[in-house]
Amino acid sequence: MRTLIDIQDELMEELLQAAKVKTKKEAITLAIKNFIKQKKRERLSELLGRYEFGYTQKQLEEMREDG
Repeated sequence: MRTLIDIQDELMEELLQAAKVKTKKEAITLAIKNFIKQKKRERLSELLGRYEFGYTQKQLEEMREDG
């Protein structure tokens, strides 16, 4: 998909350096993928506090120690 976007030069340079890639396309693709992963992790962490799966923290620790 071809998309035309206007990005500040300084921001693009910083992204290219941080991502350690050679092309703008690689940098943008990597940034988008990382953004999506971060949002998925945030949603998952929100759900973790709400889900009851039948074990207490103590029981989980005991199971881990038992191997």
